[in-house]
Amino acid sequence: MKRIRESIYLLLILVLSSCSHYLINDPKSIYEPDYGYRYLPRSQTIDQDKIFVALAFSGGGTRAAALSYGVMEKLNSTPIRNGSSTLLNEVDVISSVSGGSFTSAYYGLFGGHIFTDFKDKFLYRDIQGELLGKLVNPVNWFRLMSPNFNRIDLAIEHYNKTIFDKKTYKDLINSGRQPFIAINATNLTTGSQFVFTQPTFDILGSDLSTLPVARAVASSSAFPFLLSPVSYKNHPKSQGFYVNKDISNGFKDKYDGPNPRRYIWANNQYIYHADKPKHPYVHLMDGGLSDNIGVRYLADNFNRSSGFIYQRKTAIKELAVIVVNAKTQPPEHLDEKESPPNLIDVAYKTATVSMDNYSFETVQMISDLLNISSRAAREILDCQAVIDQHCSSPYQLPKMGHQFNITVVEINFLNVIDSEKRKRLLSLPTSFSLTKPQVEELISVGGELLEQSKAFNDLMARIK
Repeated sequence: MKRIRESIYLLLILVLSSCSHYLINDPKSIYEPDYGYRYLPRSQTIDQDKIFVALAFSGGGTRAAALSYGVMEKLNSTPIRNGSSTLLNEVDVISSVSGGSFTSAYYGLFGGHIFTDFKDKFLYRDIQGELLGKLVNPVNWFRLMSPNFNRIDLAIEHYNKTIFDKKTYKDLINSGRQPFIAINATNLTTGSQFVFTQPTFDILGSDLSTLPVARAVASSSAFPFLLSPVSYKNHPKSQGFYVNKDISNGFKDKYDGPNPRRYIWANNQYIYHADKPKHPYVHLMDGGLSDNIGVRYLADNFNRSSGFIYQRKTAIKELAVIVVNAKTQPPEHLDEKESPPNLIDVAYKTATVSMDNYSFETVQMISDLLNISSRAAREILDCQAVIDQHCSSPYQLPKMGHQFNITVVEINFLNVIDSEKRKRLLSLPTSFSLTKPQVEELISVGGELLEQSKAFNDLMARIK
């Protein structure tokens, strides 16, 4: 009898471990250029393009999610159009990374319900402890024995059931709700940014609409070493698919061309289309490894001819980018001792050093890019006003068509006036578990920093 029970247990273990498999993204047999989760065509957004507002939410666990929430709450209470609308209603796109993706995805799915539900559904919870509880559950031990089911898949199941109510990208499409949500992860093979939009999945011959939003958020927040990568399948090419002009033009640049960065970007995209047999899978991790601010997606869509910001330059009167940067500066102790740092410290610094170092540079990049474009617009406008005289702009950029205002606002703990409060915020950990008072302080400071920003107040003075 004992042997029979042992055999049954062994069989149960084998069944549970062999059946566990991550969710495979669905194929799409026929390419439809207007299908799926894409930014709206230019013809459908004429009225809302005059004031174009983009938000960028950084990584940083619950800290980043709460700070982003605080900024959104302030935007929601900032009236425009004589009080008939709010500035949050004018937000056209949110580009997010890691912890910030929880806030952006929730708002994209549930709209204004975020202000009544999100605190209890995510911010106040000990997500970290809940995931640990799932790891120590013996039932999940057997599932984790499968080579195709990892710790991140447990997290995805948990997020899907308890935060995002099993919603998929089809729900985002059907809602028809502004803003457009761009969730960013990092492709481990190429080290490049991977954005959860249908154009990205077109290259994979895949249908994004059936994918749970929780899986995209988990991919964006899969922190190295602590969580495993999230895997996707690169399906056979959809019938009728063709790469856009930005990719085909990028190959003309190569390394000695006028735009080598575009060549690298195009190559990183194209290998999953041209060399599918060599790249049958895509493995994604935390979006902060390629851009911890979420700004590069916005810059790409400003620069590239297929980008939705580029295509609206002639309609935009006010272009505002609000960057919510939850970067901290915890005290360092690595160089206080003669002995080298331990393995855990080295692993953590390896994963975060690029995120920390390039956060400032990325914000500066978007600010410089937009300001250069604004100066170019003014010079082109001045040139067009000159009659019977030759003039030329030094900025070799696409025609702007008219003058427009540029505003870049960065929400950063370094701008907190109170020194003790600033020190406390800069010391917060990157985790998915903060106390309720910590969450409330983060929400409050998000609104305060936005309210005290000179750039933001200048913007409001122009559009109110």
